[in-house]
Amino acid sequence: MPPTVIDLRRSDDARDVIHRAVQALAEGWCVGFPTENEYVVAGCLRHDRAVERLSASAAARVGEPALALAMRGAEESYDWAPGIGPAGRRLLRRCWPGPVAAIVAGDHPDSLVGRLSAPARGAVVGGGNVRLRAPGHPLLGECLKMLAGPVGIAEPPAPGGVPASAADLLAAAPGVALVIDDGPTRYGQPPTTVSIDAEGIRVVRPGIVSEETLRRLSSLMVLFVCTGNTCRSPMAEALFRTMVAERLSCRPDEVEDRGMVVASAGLSAWGGGRASAGAVEAMAEVGADLTAHESQPVTENLVRQADVILTMTAAHRAAILQQFPEAAGRVSMLSPERQDVLDPIGGPLPTYRRCAQQIQRYLAARIDTLAGPVPRA
Repeated sequence: MPPTVIDLRRSDDARDVIHRAVQALAEGWCVGFPTENEYVVAGCLRHDRAVERLSASAAARVGEPALALAMRGAEESYDWAPGIGPAGRRLLRRCWPGPVAAIVAGDHPDSLVGRLSAPARGAVVGGGNVRLRAPGHPLLGECLKMLAGPVGIAEPPAPGGVPASAADLLAAAPGVALVIDDGPTRYGQPPTTVSIDAEGIRVVRPGIVSEETLRRLSSLMVLFVCTGNTCRSPMAEALFRTMVAERLSCRPDEVEDRGMVVASAGLSAWGGGRASAGAVEAMAEVGADLTAHESQPVTENLVRQADVILTMTAAHRAAILQQFPEAAGRVSMLSPERQDVLDPIGGPLPTYRRCAQQIQRYLAARIDTLAGPVPRA
């Protein structure tokens, strides 16, 4: 029986397509889905016949799992791979959903892998590892929200490298029962596959996302927040970057290459504003450069990506938590004693100096926690 093909672009209501795909998956059939980079085949791992069909469609990779586990997001991945370290967690939180596949240890005693049936476990574990993916196309993500059981993904081989269209998928994986056609994929390239372990992150197979981008996405990000992002938070950013550079025996502009991103933003900031003249002068006196600073507002994306968010006042912290309550565990006042940092805006240079000294004192009290066990020069 030939597979049913549904053109998502011509559908009156995408919800009908989602429900149809969910029903097929729940009944043990395999469904072809578009992702941002390729078409894949998905199946519910509770059905052994789906596991068998998926495995028959998957590209053969020596020493790797036949199938990937489909994730809704980074948080779900910790249930399947509890041993993912901080750098790996940062990477997955920032790049998922997206075209990055993660190979991680699948033998952790608390992993949900142990609850799978023997056929499913044999298909998703290879070389002691599991492969995790959270594709960025919303259709598969919506289906995953409605399914109770785990879903496996097969990545069929294709003459062009990956199935970049529904027609490519039908040729590469004829065993699917249903294919959702959303036209050619955006990239038409394989995902970047990374190995995540206690030693860090390394690229196993290059793909869409570059190694440089992955390095940045896995870095520790510290974000300083004030009101306008022209005085206090830029000074905190510049001072902290200088302190970290001293610990790493590098220049301040090389800190990011060493695994730490330092940034600042303002709750009421306009994009592209310069640092105040007093802040620039006060920083120059201590060897920090603010001449190239451009203000930016606090955004949802910044808050989501930041690992540590340090505010200049209690009011700043409260404002962030009111707008982004999910960031509660990552937002603190800069002062360990919860003292507000002096606002020097409009004041003379001595006021900026006092503000800088206050910030420097608070940073010195936090540097061991923020910068980690970095050996001094």
